[in-house]
Amino acid sequence: MITVSEALSRLFDLVPTLPTEVVQLSEADGRVLREDAVARRTQPPFPASAMDGYAVRAAEAQIGQTLEVVGESRAGGRWPHALPSGGAVRIFTGAPVPERADSILIQEDADRDGDRITVREAPSPGIFVRPAGGDFKEGQVLEAPCRLSPRDIALLAAMNVPEVTVSRRPVVALIPTGDELVLPGETPGPDQIVTSNNFGLAAMVRAIGAVPHLCPIARDTAASLRAALESARGSDVIVTLGGASVGDHDLVAEVLGGEGLKLDFYKVRMRPGKPLMAGRLGDAVMLGLPGNPVSAMVCGEIFLRPALDAMMGLPAVPRTRQQAELAADLAKNGPREHYMRARMSDDGRVTVFERQDSSLVHVLATASALVVRDPDADPLAAGEKVQVIPLY
Repeated sequence: MITVSEALSRLFDLVPTLPTEVVQLSEADGRVLREDAVARRTQPPFPASAMDGYAVRAAEAQIGQTLEVVGESRAGGRWPHALPSGGAVRIFTGAPVPERADSILIQEDADRDGDRITVREAPSPGIFVRPAGGDFKEGQVLEAPCRLSPRDIALLAAMNVPEVTVSRRPVVALIPTGDELVLPGETPGPDQIVTSNNFGLAAMVRAIGAVPHLCPIARDTAASLRAALESARGSDVIVTLGGASVGDHDLVAEVLGGEGLKLDFYKVRMRPGKPLMAGRLGDAVMLGLPGNPVSAMVCGEIFLRPALDAMMGLPAVPRTRQQAELAADLAKNGPREHYMRARMSDDGRVTVFERQDSSLVHVLATASALVVRDPDADPLAAGEKVQVIPLY
């Protein structure tokens, strides 16, 4: 068996970086930006008012001073002249500030009578004026690579960038294996269960910007597994679920070997997830995950998610970890790196669930983090720090 870090490093070596494509900004959310995006304008493009009120010169707008209202500036319709001495321009939020005005006298601080206002509270120089370029300037760059968030999309729109260069979405084929499986909604036989890990992994794949392809269930025959593999043809990643162990009915390694699999590694010193394999099958990356639903989902978090990120041009790095304080004692760990389902509280403390069996989907669904324990780690007391991978 190899360590998790070695397995992940070797998986990264198997993963190619996908080509790029240009997409409209309206289709770019969640995609990985591969070329820097450059602002085509300055924001704001002019000094703008941050409040409703009057554009004035602060030196003239002293308490008790009377000023003449000479015009109006609104968003989309500026007052086109320089502010004369002794004048004020009625102005609204977002409107261009007239030339020679340096402050906004908010409307609550002025008494208006016809075309004249009297200052009740003097504004300080520059107050409530958003300077030109105060947000960003033409030529400013949103650097690649990065996964585009809704906030990034808003920024790109403001930068007047209508399209971006992103990675092509990887297609991930998911092949559940086993005679014991039926699809959700079907009626299981007396010895069957409902397949779940392929649907959970499909949701994970979709959430990070890849495209899941749900293949038919491969039954415990070589012919059925080959048929499922045929349906996965053309995918960038082929993920098998189950059948990767050494039982009499575990056929994945044998059948895929006959189809040209170049196996890179098999078995990882981790819990859950020991019977994990990876290699290349033609042009695709092959990842064989355990069949137990929790094992498959945990391995998806630790291996599949980082591999897909790397495939889309993001840095090839493990999942980010943080430290958290234990809410209760933890016993000594066993010989494998353990990814324990746990819940993070609002105060930053983490509670490890007592039940850690790899078949307990409800426990995984309740978890918000994985607590990572090193092999043979000593017992820990409540209040001590542990490494945590947030789940999202």
